[in-house]
Amino acid sequence: MGTGAAALAAASAGLGVLEGAASASSPTADHLFGYKTNKVSGYFEPIEPSKEDLLLLPKGYKYDVVAAFDDVINQAGERFGQGSDYNAFFPLDGSNTRGLLVNNHEYTNIFSIGPIAEDGKWTNEQIQKDLYYQGMSVIEVYRDWDGSWKMDTGSAYARRVNGYTPFELTGPAKWTEAVGSTASATGTFANCSGGITLWKTVLSCEENFSETAERAGLPLTHYGWVVEIDPFDGTYAKKHTALGRFNHENTAMGLTADGRVVVYMGDDKKDACVYKFVSAGKYDESLGRANSALLEDGSLYVANLKSGKWVPVTYEAIAKLLANTGFKAPTGVKGTRDELLAKFRNQGDVVANCHEAALIVGGTPTDRPEDIEISPFDNTVFIAHTNNDTHGNIHGHITRIFEKDDDLGGTEFDFEIFIAGGRQSGFSSPDNLAFDSSGNLWVVTDISSSSHNKGVYKSFMNNGLFVVPSHGPAMAQAMQFASAPVESELTGPFFTPDESTLFLSIQHPGEMTTDLSKPTSLWPHRPGDSIARCGVVAISGFKLG
Repeated sequence: MGTGAAALAAASAGLGVLEGAASASSPTADHLFGYKTNKVSGYFEPIEPSKEDLLLLPKGYKYDVVAAFDDVINQAGERFGQGSDYNAFFPLDGSNTRGLLVNNHEYTNIFSIGPIAEDGKWTNEQIQKDLYYQGMSVIEVYRDWDGSWKMDTGSAYARRVNGYTPFELTGPAKWTEAVGSTASATGTFANCSGGITLWKTVLSCEENFSETAERAGLPLTHYGWVVEIDPFDGTYAKKHTALGRFNHENTAMGLTADGRVVVYMGDDKKDACVYKFVSAGKYDESLGRANSALLEDGSLYVANLKSGKWVPVTYEAIAKLLANTGFKAPTGVKGTRDELLAKFRNQGDVVANCHEAALIVGGTPTDRPEDIEISPFDNTVFIAHTNNDTHGNIHGHITRIFEKDDDLGGTEFDFEIFIAGGRQSGFSSPDNLAFDSSGNLWVVTDISSSSHNKGVYKSFMNNGLFVVPSHGPAMAQAMQFASAPVESELTGPFFTPDESTLFLSIQHPGEMTTDLSKPTSLWPHRPGDSIARCGVVAISGFKLG
């Protein structure tokens, strides 16, 4: 592992993170939640699985609901969206107790749009609500004198980004026929996970966008991209087509050995691929947000796990393969050779039809690659492969990639299964990932609500949050830190810079509800409330006794 091994040794010895860490937001704390230790066994006692309609935490921890679905977030009366997912915290004036929190909104359900008609048709009002409640929220949060986290609705920064927000298109698809010969798009939705750039903006990922776009009569190729916003600037909104169009889960940004920007991405569906983008130009910290231009020009690669190579996803590669009159489309790609020749005419077509292009050039179909994170101690890359029941991979696994020479810009790699889901590990269906400064991997799970407490999923009960050390004696041993409410998943774990607080989303509690008079969950159990509300909580520790 080269320099990675040295970094891990330093971390294990309590020497902190080495300079040049790959993470876009390198953690620096030597303790978690205010406890004077950086050892996993020192700051919490693992909990047991639960079926209760509660967010359960270890002894010595509490949570505050910072914002929940339909809460007013600013003086304009805008409302917090639904499908709360990714979180990113941006300190104000260097504070660990006040900052902007960006939260993604992935999709809507019965609690926001009401029951769907028996014929399956949506009303115009439902379509409008669907566009409004998806997207993103920028809110200002603070820790009050009593230690509780709250939302400041008087913030000048608080705003919604949703299906009505104008975006600029960048990169190879801009102005091409693939996107309708335009340089702009209206709205973002299906916002799953995301990431922070080195220049402190947010990248948000459009995942399952098709149904929303089709219902609203919007062009499909305007969605499925990585979008960028600046929490502090409401006029800044871009969609970066060079990063490809597919069912994006998240982004993980790092630097190559020679200073170029790398973005790792997963395509969250069965038999889909793992990607990385490498910028043509080099990162210059002094340029600040102008570095965003690096995401407009570079090389897009797809992982071939059998050969251990990153394969370029380019028009040139596609054209060369299709030039062979004996070409046969691989599994997962529809169309004859002539139809594919008509479909792929330039790089704009390639990025707009990235899933098929990646399979054509030799990308390896995998088991729902969701969150990807770069270890802050070395340049190994962790990928949550959630599951794929068609392959018998019921409980999923976490893959660890070792880039050649520890260089994120390398075109060759090796990999291992870091930990597999199942009875032996105590969790199933890993989804979002996050690292703390002690090298622990925080893993949330995504067992489908329809499978909770049934069959082979019975022992896991509700979804949860687990801590998995990435080095040391307890490496690859999962310990449960939180249990989610009924029919929900925990998403978007994100620490404040000093790691005294963990922001966490509670997504779709009670999502199996079909009758609003009989909700299957009432989390967060607000007095007088008759529906479940997704939302984001702030978890902190406190002294017992």
